[in-house]
Formats: sequence, C-alpha cells, structure tokens
Amino acid sequence: MATQMAVNSGASLWGPLKELWEAVEGAIWRRQPESVHLLDLQLKKHKPSFLTLFKNPMKSAEQREKVRKASTEGIAIQGQQGVRLLPEQLISEAFILSDLFDLGELAALELLLAGEHQQPHFPGLSRGLVAVLLYWDGKRCVANSLRSLIQSRHGKTFTLDLSPELVNLTTRFTDELMAQGLTKQILNLISDISVTREFERLQKERGLGNEKHRKEVSDLIKECRQSLAECLFAWTCQSPLSKEDTLTLIGHLETVTAEADGSLDSVNLALVMALLYCLDVSFLEQGTEDREGIHALPLLTEKQYVAAVHSRLVEGQAWKLPGLQAVVQLAWALSLRAVSQLPQGAALVEFTEADEALADQALLGGVFLFLTEGILGSDGFSQEEFYTRRLHSLITDFLALMPMKVKQLRNRADEDARLIHMALQMGSEPPSSLRKDLDHLMILIGEFYSKDPFELELALEFWCPSESLHHTSLTGSFLGVPLQRPPHKQVVLSKFVRQMCDLLPATLYIPYLRMLKGLANGHQCSHYCFSLLKTNGAPHGENRQAGVSGSVVSWEHFFHSLMLYHENLRRDVPSADSMQYRHPPIRGITQRELEGLTAFLQLLTTIITWSENARLALCEHPQWTPVVVMLGLLQCSVQPVLKAQVLHALAAFGKSPEIAASLWQSLEYTQVELNEIESSCEEYPLTRAFCHLISTLVESDHVTLKSGVMMLKIQLCITGINDILKYIKMENSKKQLESAVLHCLCLLELALQKEVTFMDLLRESQTSLLVSPVEQLLQGVSAQSRRADHITNIARYLYHSSSNPDAAFQSAKILRRIARYPNIQARLVGDFTHDQVVSEKLMAGFVECLDSEENLFSLCSDSDPEKRGARIRHETKIHILNLLITSLELKGPNLGLYLLGYEVKKPVSSTNLQDPGVLGCPRSCLHAILSLLQRGSEWRTGPVLTKQAPQLAELFYQVIYQLCACPDTSGPTMRYLRTSQDFLFSHLQHLPFILPENEIAALSQMSWLMKTAAIELRVTSLNRQRSHTQRLLNLLLDDQPHTLHADGETGMEEESRSVSGFLHFGTVSKVRGRLLSVLDAIDFSQEAPELLQLDFFERAQIEQVITNCEHVNEQGHTVCNVKLLHRVLVAEINALQGMAAIGQRPLLLEEVNSILQQVVERNRVRCSLSAKRHALQSWRSLVETILTACPSELIPADQRQLIIRDLLLDLHDKVLSEDAAGELMPIVAGAVFTLTAQLSQSVLSEQQGAGPHGGSGSGFASIANSALHLILRKLLDFILCTGGGFQRLRSHLYGALLYYLQIAQKPEEPETLQTGTSMWERLTAPEDCFSKLQRENLAIIESYGTALMEVVCRDACDGHEIGRMLALAVLDRVLSIDRQCQWLVYLCNSGYLRVLVESLRQDDVALQTLLTPQPPLLKPLYIYESKMALLTRVAKTAQGATELLRCGLVGQLVECQVFHMLPQNEALRVFGQRDPSGFIPSPLERYRQILLPTLRLMQVILTSTTTQHQQGAAQVLQWLIVHSDVIQSILHGQDMSMGALQELSLLTAIISKTALPGALEMGQEINSAALMEVQGHIGRFQRQSLSLLVRLVGTDRARYLKQIEETVSPGDLAEKREEMEVAMQQICANIMEYCQTLLLQSSAEAQFTLCLFSPSASEPADVAVPSARVPSLGLVLLLLKNSATDFFRYHDSHRQSLNKLERVEQLPPEELKELCQGLVSGSGGVEKIPSVQRNVLAKRRLVQLVNNRAKLLALCSYIIETCLFVIWRHLEFYLLYCTPTDPKDSLLAISFGLFCMRDSFIAFCVDPSGSRGLSVSRVSQQDLEQLQTDVANSFNEPLQRKLLEVEGLYSKTRSRHTFIQALTRRIRGLVHHAKG
Repeated sequence: MATQMAVNSGASLWGPLKELWEAVEGAIWRRQPESVHLLDLQLKKHKPSFLTLFKNPMKSAEQREKVRKASTEGIAIQGQQGVRLLPEQLISEAFILSDLFDLGELAALELLLAGEHQQPHFPGLSRGLVAVLLYWDGKRCVANSLRSLIQSRHGKTFTLDLSPELVNLTTRFTDELMAQGLTKQILNLISDISVTREFERLQKERGLGNEKHRKEVSDLIKECRQSLAECLFAWTCQSPLSKEDTLTLIGHLETVTAEADGSLDSVNLALVMALLYCLDVSFLEQGTEDREGIHALPLLTEKQYVAAVHSRLVEGQAWKLPGLQAVVQLAWALSLRAVSQLPQGAALVEFTEADEALADQALLGGVFLFLTEGILGSDGFSQEEFYTRRLHSLITDFLALMPMKVKQLRNRADEDARLIHMALQMGSEPPSSLRKDLDHLMILIGEFYSKDPFELELALEFWCPSESLHHTSLTGSFLGVPLQRPPHKQVVLSKFVRQMCDLLPATLYIPYLRMLKGLANGHQCSHYCFSLLKTNGAPHGENRQAGVSGSVVSWEHFFHSLMLYHENLRRDVPSADSMQYRHPPIRGITQRELEGLTAFLQLLTTIITWSENARLALCEHPQWTPVVVMLGLLQCSVQPVLKAQVLHALAAFGKSPEIAASLWQSLEYTQVELNEIESSCEEYPLTRAFCHLISTLVESDHVTLKSGVMMLKIQLCITGINDILKYIKMENSKKQLESAVLHCLCLLELALQKEVTFMDLLRESQTSLLVSPVEQLLQGVSAQSRRADHITNIARYLYHSSSNPDAAFQSAKILRRIARYPNIQARLVGDFTHDQVVSEKLMAGFVECLDSEENLFSLCSDSDPEKRGARIRHETKIHILNLLITSLELKGPNLGLYLLGYEVKKPVSSTNLQDPGVLGCPRSCLHAILSLLQRGSEWRTGPVLTKQAPQLAELFYQVIYQLCACPDTSGPTMRYLRTSQDFLFSHLQHLPFILPENEIAALSQMSWLMKTAAIELRVTSLNRQRSHTQRLLNLLLDDQPHTLHADGETGMEEESRSVSGFLHFGTVSKVRGRLLSVLDAIDFSQEAPELLQLDFFERAQIEQVITNCEHVNEQGHTVCNVKLLHRVLVAEINALQGMAAIGQRPLLLEEVNSILQQVVERNRVRCSLSAKRHALQSWRSLVETILTACPSELIPADQRQLIIRDLLLDLHDKVLSEDAAGELMPIVAGAVFTLTAQLSQSVLSEQQGAGPHGGSGSGFASIANSALHLILRKLLDFILCTGGGFQRLRSHLYGALLYYLQIAQKPEEPETLQTGTSMWERLTAPEDCFSKLQRENLAIIESYGTALMEVVCRDACDGHEIGRMLALAVLDRVLSIDRQCQWLVYLCNSGYLRVLVESLRQDDVALQTLLTPQPPLLKPLYIYESKMALLTRVAKTAQGATELLRCGLVGQLVECQVFHMLPQNEALRVFGQRDPSGFIPSPLERYRQILLPTLRLMQVILTSTTTQHQQGAAQVLQWLIVHSDVIQSILHGQDMSMGALQELSLLTAIISKTALPGALEMGQEINSAALMEVQGHIGRFQRQSLSLLVRLVGTDRARYLKQIEETVSPGDLAEKREEMEVAMQQICANIMEYCQTLLLQSSAEAQFTLCLFSPSASEPADVAVPSARVPSLGLVLLLLKNSATDFFRYHDSHRQSLNKLERVEQLPPEELKELCQGLVSGSGGVEKIPSVQRNVLAKRRLVQLVNNRAKLLALCSYIIETCLFVIWRHLEFYLLYCTPTDPKDSLLAISFGLFCMRDSFIAFCVDPSGSRGLSVSRVSQQDLEQLQTDVANSFNEPLQRKLLEVEGLYSKTRSRHTFIQALTRRIRGLVHHAKG
C-alpha cells in the first residue's frame, strides 16, 4: 500500500499528460522518427484518461488521512529514498485544492509539489497559483492530444500525409473512444465548463493571482473548451457520427445562445460546423476513389438515421436561436436534395420530398441573415479553412440544387420592389411584412467572398468563361483558360450572377453591387467581373445624349452617373462670401444615392486593387477619365463618407507607378479638406482614407518626394490630422488600442532604423538644424511619471508576448537597435534594476519570449494566422538573442549580463549561477536558452532545436560561446554548464549536425559548439580537472561503435575507459571518430555561380554597382544588398528616354531580374563559404587544443600519432580533391602545420622515452614508415597544387615540411668517451631507423623533380618575408640530407644561388636601418639570418663553397657597409629605451646578429675549400682588412658577454686561418706599397690575438668569470656559464692554433724559428701585462697548468653526469627539478610538468651536460698539446740556438718587446733569414739562465704526471697517442741538459 500511496513529484494530473502531448505532437506534427512506437506506448498508458475525459481522481478518507499525517510521519515520493516531511502550510493548501477541483488529496498534493518545482518559470506566483495553471494545462494537453489524434484519422475531407501505420493506430484508438460515448462526454464537458463559473470558484478560494495569471487561466479554460469542440468538428470532417451522437449534438445546439453582437462564440461555431459536416454529402460529387465513403455514410445507408434526424429537425421544438435552426434545416434540405439525385435516394423518397418545405422553413427563419451575422460575424470563422469551404458548399449547393427556390426569391423581390415603388409614389409607408431573403443572400455572398484569408479564390466558381469572353483582348491572353465545357454547377452559378443583373430592381441594386464586390475578390475573379461590367454597357456613344445606357450595372452607367454628379455638384460650389459658414448645406445626393455611389466605388476599388489591366484600361479611357472626375468630386461639397471612398479608389489607382506620378501632381492642385465633423462623430473615414492614399503613393517605387509644395501639403495634412486627433477620446475597444500601440512602436523602430542615414545626410547638407537622435529622446524624462522610463515601458511589452506577440516583437526590435550604443547600456541596466518589482517583471518578459513554445513545425504549416504567430515569436527570439550578443560585446555592466543572470552591481566574475529557484535564483535568459537547447539532447536524434529552428540554435550556441570566451563570465558559466547541466558532453555526442536543407546554420551551430568545447578542454586541463578532460576526449576521439543507454547516458564502465580503450587501431568494427565525422560534414566543394550573360548592361559597370552595394550582414558575411541593387538598376531603367527604351523596358526588367537572381546566388555562395571557413577554423582550434593544451598522458604517444595520421590524411584528401574551394585552403594549411608539428613532437618524445635505440623494425615508434611517406607525399602534393599564388599559405606548408623532416633527425646522443669503433665497423653497421627514414624521405622528395625545387627556390628568393624565411629553411634542411647534391646542383645551375648571393647587397641597406636606436622592423634581420644559414649549409660541401666563391660571395660581403656600423657609445650599445618586453634586442645585440652569421659562413668556407684554400683565405683576409677598424675594436673590447665571446671565438678562428704570411703568396703580382699595408694589417692581427690571450689567461681570467656570473640571471646561470666557458676555451684554442701555425710556417727547424713569446717563464699572475709588450713564455705555461686543472674538473663532471644519465629514473625529485629548470622558463613551470615529461627533460639536460663536458675536454686536450708544442719550440730555440748579448740589457726593457715583436715579424715576412740577429739581440745570458730555472720549477713532476694522465684518459682514444708524452720528455730534457 505504501508504494501505491507514493506521491509523483511530477503530478500525475500534469507531468505524464505533458509527455502524452509531446508524444502526440512528435508523431503527428513533427513526424519524428520512431515516434509511432512511442505514441503507441503513451496511448496504451493513457487510455483511461481519454475514456474518462477530464475526470479527476476520487477523494478518499484514506488519502486524506495519509496527507494529514505527512507533516509528522512524512510521505514517500517516487524516485526518492525514504520519506519526506511536509510543512503544515502545504498540507492545508492541498486540502483547499482538493476541495476546489473535487480531486483526490494525493493528486492535489502532487500538483502543489509540481507547482513548487515549476515556480521559477512563473515569477511572482505562489505554488498554489502555479498548481492551478498546471491543473488546467494538464486538461489542455489531453484535449489537444485528442484533437490531434482525431485530425490524423483516415477520412473524407483532408489528410495529413502521415504513414499508414500511424493513421491506422490513431483511427483504431479513436474508434474505440467513440464507441465508449466520446461525443456525449465532450458535449457535457463543454456545457459544464465555463470560465465564469470556474473563476467564481477560484476567486472564492483565492486561487487567482495577478492580471496575467487570470488571463493565463482564462486562456487555458477557453482552449480546453475550444479543443474539445474541435475534436467533434475534426471527427465529422473525416467520418460521420452515429445516430445517437448526431441527435445528442442537435440537442446541444438547440440550447445554444448567441453573443451580445448576435454572433456565435468559437466553441459553438465549431459544434455547428461539426453538425454541418455531419449532414454533408457534397464530397460524393468529387468522385470517390473508393466506395467505402458511401458505405460508411449513414445518411445513405441507414433509414433510421435519416428518419430520426428528419423528425427532430422538422417536428422538433423551437431552438433558442431560430436562425441557427434555420441554418441546420437548410443544410438538411440540401443534403436530402443531393441524396435524391443519387441511386440510393430511391429508398428515402418519403424524406427527400420534404426538402422544399424544409427550405421554406429555413428561409422563414432568416437563414441568410443568420449566416451573415451569426456565423460570418464570429471571430473564429476566418481562422479555419474548412469552415470556409463548408459555407461555400452550402451557398453554392443552394443556388445549384434549388434553382426554383432562387427564382421564387427573385420573383418575390421584384414584387416587393413594385410595392415599395407604389408606396413611395403614393407617399405612404411601404408594407412592414416585406421579406428580404434575396437581399440577405446577396449580402451574404458579398461578405463571405470579400474575405479570403487562405487565398482559396473560391469565388472563381461563380465565373464561367464564355467563348465571347475568351476573345476579348483583356482576359483571354491573361488567363489562358482552355476551351472546355465547365462543370454544370459552375454554369448555374455563373448564370445566377448574370441573370440577377437583368432588369435589376432598385431595391436590389446595392445588395447586388455588394455581392459583385465579394465575387471580384482575387486576381482572376477581378478580371471576370471587369469584363462583365464592360460587356453589360451599351456600345460607346450610343444613346449617350439621352443619358441612357445598356444596364444599370456597367462601367458605362457608373462613370456616366459619376460625371453627372460631378457636373451638378460643381455648380453648387459655395461662393467665397458663403465660406464663412463652416458647414454649407449639401444638396444633390440623397442618402439612397450616397449608399449606391459608395457601393459602386467599393466595387471599383476591389476590381482595380486586384487587376492591373483593369486599372490601366479604366484610367486611360478617353471618355470616362475616372481619376479626373474623382479628384473633381473631392473639391465638391459631398459627405465625408463618399469622399473617403473616392480617396480609397484613388489609392487603388495609385498602385500603378504610371498613374501614381500624375496623381501626385493632380493632388497638388486639389484642396482636400479634412473635416472636423469626423472628430465630433468619433469616426474618421476621410482621415483614414487620406492616410491610405498618401501611404500608397509614397510606397510607389517611381515617385520621389522632390516637390517642396507636395511636402508642405503633406505637412499641412498631418497638422489637420493632429487637430482631429485632439478630439479623439480613448474609449475605443481594446483591439484598436493595441493596434495604436503597435503602430507607435513600429514608428519608433522605423525612426531608429533610418536615423543613422538621416543624420549622415543632415551633416552632409550642412544645415544649421539641431536634432536629437531618437535613442537620446527615449532617455528623456516622461511627463506622466516624471521618471526616465520610456525604454522600460517599451521593454514591458515583452511581458505580454503571449497575448500580444506583435507588440513584443516590435519592442524587441527597438531594444536591439538601442543596444548598439554602449553609453546607453549602463544606464539601461540601472533603469531596469532600479525597482525590484519592475526588474523581476522585465526579466520574466524576456524569459517568456525565449521560452514561448511556438510550434516550430507550424513554421511550415499552411494555416495562416497560426503560421504568422509562430513566425513572429520566432523573430522576437532572434532579436532578443542578437540584443544579448551585441550587449556581451560591450564592457559591463550591460543588458546582456543582467538578462543572463550575472551580477551587475558586483564584479561579474563573482556570480554564482544556480538552477532557477535554488538560493532564490530567478529564471534568467540563460536558463531559457539552456532548457530549449537541452530538449531532445538525451535522445538519439539529438537536440530538437538544431533541426526545427536552426537559426535560433545557432544564436543560442553563439551566446553560450561568448559567455565562455569572455574572461569575466567564463568562470561562472563553465562551472555551471559543467556541474548543473553537463551541457557540452550532451551536445558534443550528437556531432556532426546534418541539415541538408540548411547547411549554413548546421555548420555555424557546430562552429560555436566546437569553439566552446576548445575553451572547456583548455580550462579543465589548466585546472587539472582530469576526469572532465578525459571524458570529453573520449567522446571526441572514440572510434569504437557503442550505443547510448536507454536513459541517454553512457554507462559508468564506459566513462572509466581511457582513450586507449577506445583506440584499438586495426580492429574491424571501427567507426569514424567525431572529429573526423565533423570534418566529413564540411563539404570542401563549392559550386561558383556562372558568369552574368548580359545583353543590355555593361558587365564591368554592373560588377562595380554590385560591389558598391555590398555590406556586412548580421552574421558577419559580406553580401550584396539586393533591395538596394534593385532600386539602383530600376532607377537606371527609368532614366532612359525615347521610344526605343519604352519598347525594350520588359526586356530590360527581365535582365535586371536575372542579375538579381545571380546576386542572390552569389550571396548564398559567400555565406556558405564563410560558414565553412568558420566551421573549419573552429574544428582546427578544437583539434589544436586537444593536441597542445590537454595533458599529454591522457592520449598516449602511440595513439596520438595515429590520431594525427588519420586527421592529416583526411584533411589532405579533402583539400586535394579537384573541386575543393581555394578559400578553405589557408585554414587547412594552418591545421596541417599544427598537426605535423604535433606529430613530430610526439615521435621525438616517444623516441626519447624509449632511449637511444628506440624505433621498431617496421618504422618509427607507433606510426609506420608507410604512413609517414603518405603524409609526406600529400604534403608535397599540397605545396605543388597551390601553384604560383598562395605564398602565405605555402608558408604553413613549409613549416609543416620542416617539422616532418625533423622526425628523421637523429636525436643528440651522449658522448661517452668510450673507445671509438673502427672505420670498418662503422661502414658495415646496419642502417638505423633515422637514416633509413631520411633516405626514403629524400627519395620521395627527389621523385618530384625540378617542379618542387622550382617552387621552393622561387619562394626563397622573392615574396612575403615569412614565406621566404621558411622556404630558405626548407632548402637548408633538404640540402643537409641530400647526399647526392641534386638540389645543390639545381640551385647553382638555375642561377638561384647567384640571386641569393647578389641580394646581400640589397639586404645591406635594410640592415643598416636596423642599427638605429629606435626599435625597427626586424623582418630584414630574420631574412638575412635565414639566408646566411642556407649559404653556410651550401658552403659545408667543397662543391658549394667553391660555387659561392665563384659567385663572388666574399666580394659582396666586403662591399657591405653594415659591418662598419658597430655601435660605439655606451648608450647605443645597451640601448637605453630598451624594449620592455625584451623581444627587440639592443643595437649591439642586433649588430652581433648581423656579424656572427657572416663570420660563421667565412669559417665554413675556409674549412671546406681545402684545395683552393689560398683563394678563399685571401678573399676572407681582404674582408678582414677592409673591416679592420671594427675587428680591432672587437679584439680590444673589455665586454665579456656571451655575444662578445662568440664574436671573439669566430674572429680568432678566421684570423688563425687567414692572417698568415703565406696568405700573400697568391701568385698574382702585387705592388710593394699594397704589400706593406697588408703586412701591417697581418702584424696587427697577430699582436692583438696575443694580447687577447694575455687577457684571457692572465689576471683578467678570474675577473671575466666573476663578470659572467654577475651578468647571467640565476635561472640561466649554469647553462650560460657552460656556454661561456666553451667560448673562452675555444678562443684560447684558436689563438694557440694560430701560434702553432705561425711557428710551423716560419720554419721547419727550431734554429730558424720565429719567437712569439719572450724568454721569461715567470707567471704573469701578479701583473697585468700591457698590451704593447711581448707576452712571456710564462703565459703559455700558465695556460698549460690551467688547462690541465680544468681538464680533470671537466672529466669528473662528465663522469658524474654519465652516471646520472644511466640511472635517471632513480634520481631524487629535487635533483630532477633542478635539471629541468635549465630547460623550462619561469619558476612555476617545472611544477606543472608531469613526471614522465620531467624524466624526458632531465635526460635531455644530462645529454647536454655530457656533450658540453666532452667538448670542453676536447678543447683542453687540444690546448695542452699546442701549449706543449709552443713551449718546446721556444725552449729549443732559446736554450740551444740563441746567442745572448750584454748582460746589462734587461729583459724587461720596453723597447725590446716592441722592437722584437714588430721586427721579427717583418723580418720573417720579407726574408726568412735576414734579420734574425736583430730580433733577438737583446736577450742576455742571465735571462736565459733565469728562463731555464723558472721552467724547471714550473714544469715540475706533478704537472708532468698530470699531463701524462690526461693522455692516458683522453688522448689515447681521441688524439695523437704519445704526443704529450714525447713533448713532455723533450721539454724535460731541454731544461735539465741545456747546452754548455
């Protein structure tokens, strides 16, 4: 029992019924797939609800007790554990509700709980009031479901084109209901339920809230009654009722009463129509395909049925509405007459003979009058097409089936007319018993057909095209009706129209004209009517003098009478002196004549409104001249009503541009007085008509308001109108008031729309007029409220959107236009939130507009009013969304933030978004947007809105993206979407959205959604919310087919699977992942519109005009404004003069039409391309975010590579297809670049993780070589397919190619200093995977031949800067792997290399500008660096270097002036106003960036050109000499920064190879002066090099090292210090190599050697040696000692690093962190790196350290060897061959140093043997002895042991073995055994 007594929190009287309605709607109206099965389940479940229609659950004592105890014992609630205690207040409300609606206590409680839950949707209402709404909403759902089910039945009148399965289901179900007495139930409910009674009950129990609540309750009750009545109507349309049901329905109608105006209300109208369809047999005429219709019709098959109905209608009691009884009697009479003509009618002859009598009874009951007033006058009549059709068949059946009755009516009318005529002549009253049946019939026909809301043009059945009519010029060609016999009915009806006007009595004149007016309503009908009136008239001119015409109903008669009236009245024009009387007496037109003229003018207006031919034919008629006559009548003294009708007729004439122009001019001379009589009567026919005329003329295309007189005239008219408006009292009906409000809003909106253009024109006109913009006026203070609340008042109309959607629509448009102005936004937020009540109401209004459930399927349905209402609501939503989008782009506080529920008075980021109702959070626009988007997202078909309202969904997604993208709103929004809504997951799982009929919207929806997803992935990754990131990645990358569970959610076990579980590559049953599916959904092909084919216009000019008409639309697409273009082209045609132009006008207009169609197509193509670009860009950003921002361990490296492979191959396949649009290529190229970069990084990181021997046999890491080759081929195809253009696009592809080629680059391996393998072992070793891939890559690249070379070389030489840099880099990379030198040969032979070399001179000028103090553009520098890198690469081969020398490279560099521009003064060097970002280097750094590449290039050339070394060396020496001043300042510089050390390192390397005496032996003649100069330069270079050595080795060494530590930032210290150490050691090695070369070049034997160092071995540690002095040998000894010490330091460090490298996984975290610090910028950087990545980084850093130390060991070893050699040569000379001089000459004499140094070099250069004695003449014996002693002390045992250990540790395997040992032995021998 407890479970039975559990409460349904969704309220069984509302929630399930809502679901039922959704199921019915989904199946019948939305045609959703699989909805039939769902509907079947719902119908089985809810069958009791239909069988006991609207019956509430019974009260029971048990339930009452259960509810009473709920406050103490609690009550169970379905779907919740345990019991819930309820407050006493709720329980007492439940009892009140239970008594109020007489329903079970539990059901009442459920309703209240549901009301509480739904409260946020109804701001300002208590739960009890919401429960009342839900109660009636549940009833409405049942009634609407029943109506829809019945409408979908199979039947005789209409079909909904549903599947047979569904129709059979609903037909079977509703048949069962009908068998259970549905009709009686419905009629009882309609009688029982009444708004008044329900309101009385609710009022008593305080169940009614504010005015809106009252209206909503009232609307729901009315809709319930209406739907129930329409159930019966729909049933009888499709199939007849049984006898009992028919009699019950008649019984109900007997008691029906009319409204106050005599019309039926819409419920009773539906029931009347139901009965009329029940008695209808006219459908049998249409020829039934199946005869079952006849079998099912009881009228034909059941005699009892006919008997019962007949007796009830003939003998039954009098009805409350005799007119209604008459209608039913007439319908029955016509049915009997129709049946009597069928074969089945024979059996019913006793009844069918009574048809005449019944018809007479009906006529006595005033049937036609009631049809006009009671049925046509009903509000609901014009809203249902089948009401119209049934009434049409009733009228036409009467005329066709009862012609004798019609004849009787005519005879009686003629008789009555005679009686009236006699009475008038005798001056007595006409008899009161006169009947007016024919008048009423004609008026009914006129009224009925004059309205045609569904554009059925049913009146065509009254017009029968006769043969004579066919040959008239006017109609025959226009209608083209074939000559065939029309149906009998049509002939009869046509005859009726024609015969009625024969000898028409005066009494029928006006009704007949009114009938014709109705029958002329429509395009074709108006033609027939025009022809009838034309043929009725006598031939022109005949009997004109006698004033007689053929028929009173003809154009001839009408216009003749009009002219006579005009002539008579013109004579009565009052004289000037009688004008003082305000209202002169009117005579000449009686009341009867006035009515006749009005009727004629109305008929004329109708005909010429519809028919342009009639308009022109009448206007151009030479005798009638209707326009002139009517304008004349306006000046005469006639009643305002007639004048008004004349103005309406003129307005109809004015629809033709040709007539409108002359009409304007005529109006200028016509005085139209707007009479104040109107305002005192409070009716304004004349004013309204005048406004209508002006409106028509202004709208006419070809009329321009140039005439100032006309403008003045209009102003005067408006003033007149204003005067009249003063008299208006606002006592009009609500409808008119609403209409007035609507027009005011339209005016405001129009003013806002036009004001920008108006203001521009005003400024251009330079008038001194001051005007305020509308939006400023709207901010003004209201006179009534004394507050600035105009805009608030406008916004309030949104609150009434359900009752007045048009006003809400205009209000939304106005607010959207105002929202463009940022200064107004902040004020608006203040105005809107100033008053809490107003604020809540406004918010509710906006939310209600967004929430409004317009039936989106009815956007495409045919019923017009419904369709229009839905469209208006839809447009309102779009305007509100655009308002939100515009607002969110402005700074806060703005309307968007307020409406979406964010804080506007505190910081926006502090907002805490909640579900509506939680913590008092009101329902905001964001909630509305999300609830609409979420609808259907749990089903397999996906969100309903994306398909049913694509444009709306697109804007919804855009709003959400904007909220997520804005820094202020991003945090709260994403938190809310993630936690409360699970929004992104539930929507991304339905990607891609496919909408064949609206591709653009589908793409835009996906774009915004993907961009939002990218932000979410980035944010969750940053915040380390791994589970969220993982879940989204699984969803996007999953390629395993799996089903959604019944509840739409994926199961938990699927959630927990990682991507690795999803990506079983190679398994059979894979599906395409979502990312690839989205890519598939973007169609890269785009058919371009064909070129214009023009005969009259000039194409170039038309294209120019089209370009001028272009603007950016709301979606941001550049499109052509078609309306503007049309205006321009039509104006151009109108400007043409002459007869030829007039003749060709139709052809010109046709061509304009084709141009416009072409432009529309162009616009479509542009929008489509733009949408595709946007979608592709969003897809790219999502992919890039997944690969770059998400934690790498979430997608393991092997799967990452396979994902990238698939994406790359798919992208290439799409972009390389022949019809791919070029506009999409740049985005694809960008994506290819990122993907390839990621692929490269992934492969490299996997290699590093796997260690040096990683890589499987099949290929690289997880991705096979074949896949890599495929990627390379497609990449190269892409590069080639871009052709000559698209250079910027190729930049991306070159970048991608560089990343790709990087994959095959062998990673840096640690230098272990182990014994090297032999040459043979190296040659025979198997090829490693890197070399293999590199070789295969090269083969693929070379297979493309010169085509690829040409493209890359051309891009390298010319074009966009980035493109050039990347092309140069590609050339560099390919040349580095091209062992066969094919690319190098092409580069040389095609002349591109020479172009590159010669372009250095042009670069020179640009580079010079770089050295100015202002931060310049750095582009030239980057290009120069790229170029030099390539040239350096070329120079690395002997062939390349030779080619460069041949191209005159060094010569070009010699002429470059930029090298002379070394920044000198201190300010320039450090660059005082340094770029704060640190991106732009100082002038000195920029200079080094220019100099260093050149020095490197020269060094490489010197190394490569071994055979032509002399030639290269001489050219480089030339460069050194030309720039010697700069070089000297560099060599002398005290700066020991990294850059300075690099400069010195490269310079000393070059000098050591070029500044040699042998450099002069070039074989060419050189004069002695030049020779002297060169020798001087060389000597200076030598001296400077040695003095540099003094600085580096002497006391400055410690200072330099200290300086290094001070200049380098702590984070970079270790790495920078290592680099600087290497540079310093390199400089020392270079200088020592130089010394060694000089010694060797001077002489092979020691006795003729050149001395570079003085014979003093004391270490210059205490004194800084002046640069002018000769350095002593002690310096070399010191260098030797330092190098030996450094060697062991480096060796230990090397060994430690190697040990760490071998056990990197075991290193403590602190040490790992320290190692990573060198490679990661920023202090917090290391913390965020995952541990796996940390190990990889530490390994990389250790390899760096190991190799760095290996390099230092090599340099130390080399320095040691050269030092030993230099010491040995000098000692050999000094101790064995040198002759000492007088002992008094001291070694330290300065002159010695100078002289010795300079002279020894000169002597050596000129004559190796010449001046030897001179050079060393100052060395004394004492000096030599001192030297020997010092060397013996310095070169002691420990040092020698050290040196031998160095050899044992290093030189044995790396250098000349035993070299150190031999030299050590020799030096020791020299010191101990000096010559005697």
